[in-house]
Amino acid sequence: MEPCFIIPIFGLMESTSYIARRYLFSKKHISLISTLTIISITGITIGTALLIVVLSVFNGFFNVIKGLLLSHDPDIRIESTQSTELVYDQEMLKKLESIPEVVIAAPYISDKALLTQNGEQDRVVNIRGIRKDDFFQLNQSDDPVTSGSFDLSVQNRQPGMVMSERQLNELNLNLDDQVALLSAEGMRKSLTQFSFPRIYRFQVRGSYFMQQIVSEPVIYIDLEAAQRLFDYRNAVTGLDLRLTDSDLASSVKTEIAGILGPEYKISTWYDLQKPLYDVMLLEKWGSYIILMIIVLVAVLNIVGSLTMIVIQKNRDIGILATIGLTPDKIRKIFVKQGIYIGLIGCGIGGSLGLLLSWLQKEYGLIKLSSAFIIDAYPASIELLDVSLILIGTLVLCLAASWYPAKRASKVEPSEAIKYE
Repeated sequence: MEPCFIIPIFGLMESTSYIARRYLFSKKHISLISTLTIISITGITIGTALLIVVLSVFNGFFNVIKGLLLSHDPDIRIESTQSTELVYDQEMLKKLESIPEVVIAAPYISDKALLTQNGEQDRVVNIRGIRKDDFFQLNQSDDPVTSGSFDLSVQNRQPGMVMSERQLNELNLNLDDQVALLSAEGMRKSLTQFSFPRIYRFQVRGSYFMQQIVSEPVIYIDLEAAQRLFDYRNAVTGLDLRLTDSDLASSVKTEIAGILGPEYKISTWYDLQKPLYDVMLLEKWGSYIILMIIVLVAVLNIVGSLTMIVIQKNRDIGILATIGLTPDKIRKIFVKQGIYIGLIGCGIGGSLGLLLSWLQKEYGLIKLSSAFIIDAYPASIELLDVSLILIGTLVLCLAASWYPAKRASKVEPSEAIKYE
């Protein structure tokens, strides 16, 4: 006698789980049904592991790019919505720095100027006026200075500048060389007012190296020198804020908007590079959808294997219905079989995916073939991603068991056993 019929021992309620396990993992012989069940579990295992590994790698690349961008992008940037200039005062800075999450609020000036040396080399460059102390508080990476020093002070009536190592080589400049800067506004005035353009001379005091992904390198000068160069008087281009945690940028942005009002444009680190971050997230979730097709194919095997179990166990189902199991409990037997397959596949696949991701993160098993910022594929495991993968897989398994379960619940006891 089949063990599944010793129902009084277990009770009708508990018996559904017992019968579901017996139908799936019978040790009598390996049949086509068992083979299909193994294929289903294997497919779900592979799909789940692949999803976790691939999404972890996408997370790793996202964090690498985010880290590089945040080395010269602030967590939050405040600009004026009315013009290119922002007028601020100490009271505004105190309000911003009174927010617990704000570490520093630093004014800056960003514009383009014409750089020339002895009238021979003319090039349009990006100029950034800052305060030296603010730069090192805003910069999250190691000291980027490669030669000289980050000295923007006035010496011998001449302010200093710091430019990128690449610019220094391209312009064939050396430390202590003198260069001249001319702003676009200065050139406009010289043409419209028929006067000589006002040229400001600077001394090259140092060079730096920072990875550039989406923007050209900038030349740093003192904030007050930039105000004179671009005729900004007491205004700046904007304010850069560094937070205790960059992930708090969205909530702090809302708080700042309430304090300052609609006259100011507030951008988070994500907003500043939104097209790039959006593309990376689109690739990540696009891969998630594509790889879920692997799981879907494996799940389709569940439909076949459970349907064959219904056909093979037609007589057993009839007897179960005769001795008191309701159609709802019979349906639960086959739904639970689908859940068991999903749980086994998710358990093995999830463990394997987490293990491989951890090994890649800690030891960099798979290296990048070409020179890059990093030498191995990065990996970052996020609980939300793992949860979505496991829940999505279990939902598909549950959906796959719906048709066989419904078919089993409609078996007529008299038809199932009348030929016995």
